[in-house]
Amino acid sequence: MLSSHLTIWAIAAATTAGVLIRPFKLPEAIWAVAGAALVVVLGLLPAHEALGAVAKGNDVYLFLIGMMLLSETARREGLFDWVAGHAVNMAGGSQMRLFTLVYAIGAVITTFLSNDATAVVLTPAVYAAARKARTPALPYLFICAFIANAASFVLPISNPANLVLYGAHVPSLWPWIKSFGLPSLLAIGATYVCLRLVMRKELAGGCEPRVEVEPLHAGGWTALGALVVTAVVLMTVSFKGIDLGLPTAIMGALTAAVVLVRDRANPWPLVKDISWSVLPLVAGLFVLVEALRQTGVIATLAHWLMAGVQGSVYGAAAVAGSVLAVGSNVVNNLPAGLLASTVLQQAKPPQVVIDATLIGVDLGPNLSITGSLATILWLAAIRREGDDVGFFRFLKVGVLVMPPALVLAIGARLLIG
Repeated sequence: MLSSHLTIWAIAAATTAGVLIRPFKLPEAIWAVAGAALVVVLGLLPAHEALGAVAKGNDVYLFLIGMMLLSETARREGLFDWVAGHAVNMAGGSQMRLFTLVYAIGAVITTFLSNDATAVVLTPAVYAAARKARTPALPYLFICAFIANAASFVLPISNPANLVLYGAHVPSLWPWIKSFGLPSLLAIGATYVCLRLVMRKELAGGCEPRVEVEPLHAGGWTALGALVVTAVVLMTVSFKGIDLGLPTAIMGALTAAVVLVRDRANPWPLVKDISWSVLPLVAGLFVLVEALRQTGVIATLAHWLMAGVQGSVYGAAAVAGSVLAVGSNVVNNLPAGLLASTVLQQAKPPQVVIDATLIGVDLGPNLSITGSLATILWLAAIRREGDDVGFFRFLKVGVLVMPPALVLAIGARLLIG
C-alpha cells in the first residue's frame, strides 16, 4: 500500500513538473493526460473512478466551450479591434492611462463574466490595442492574467473555482458581499499598484494618441450583445443555484450559429482556432487529484485543519488560505479547490476559515502560469499571437504582485470576523 501511495505522489510530482516546465515544448495537456493515464494503466486508480473524476469537471468543460465560442466569434467579427481602437483613443497617448483603462475593463469582465472570460475575451483585445497604439504588448497582457485572478471573488460567478469549493452551499449575494467585498477591493487595488510598479519602466513612454476605428458591423454587434446577455444569464442562474456550464455553452453555440448562418460561413475555421487542449488538461488534473485522494491525504489534511482550529481559528484561517494559495500553483486551483472542498466537508471549520481558503484558491494562482485555468487560457491566447511567457518570467512578476494582495485580502477577511 505504501509503495502504491509513493508511486502516485511521484507521478503527480512528475506531471506537475511537466505542466510547469513543458519539456521539449510539449503542450501542458500532454503531460496532464499522460500522468492521468499512467495511474490508471498501473492499476493505482480504477478506470471507473478515473472516469468519475473526469465527469466532475463536466460543468467546467461546458463553461469553457461556451466562453471560447463567444470569444472566437467576437474576434473573427472584429469586436476586439473595435474595443481596442476606442481604448487607445481614450488613453490619449498615455501608456499609464491605457494601463489603467485596460485594468478597469478586466475587473468588470472578471466580476460579471468570470476570470476565464477575461483571459479568453480580453487578451485578444489587448493585443489589438497594443498593436494600434504601437507599444509593447507584454505589460498590458500581464494585466489580463493578474486581474483575472485578483477580481475573481467579487461575486460567486467571478470564478468557477468558487462554485467548486462551496459546492451546493454557495452563500447568497448579500452574505457573499459582506464577506468578500472589502477583501476583493484590497486585492484588486494591491494588484494594480504592485503590477504598475513592476511594469513602470515599460510604461514610461508614450503611445499613439489617436487611431482610426473601423465601424462595427452586424456580426460584431451580435457578439457584443451576446457577451452582455451572457453576463446577465450567468448572474441570474448563479443566484438561483444553477450550474453555469450549460447556459454558457448554449449562449456560445447560439452566438456562433447566428453569426455563421448570417455570413453563410464555413464553421471549420472558427472551430479549429479554439484552444481545445485546455479540456483534456483539466480532465487530467481532476484524475490526478482523485488518485491523490486514494493516498489518504484528505483525512490527514482534515485532521490538521481541525487541530489548527482548536488552537486558533484566525491562525488556522490564515495558514489554510496561504497554503491553498501556494498549493493552487502546484496542481491548478480547480482541482485544488475540489480537494479543499472535500477537506472542509470533513473538518467543518468556522466560516472564516472556509472564506480564507477561497481567497487562497482564487488569488494564489497569480504566482505562476499554471495556477489557474484562466492563466492557462491566457497563455494559450498569447501563444496564438506568436508570443510566449515562460514559467520563470511569470514567476518573477508573480512573486512581487501576489503576496501583498493575498496578505491584505485574508487580513481584511479576518478583521471582518
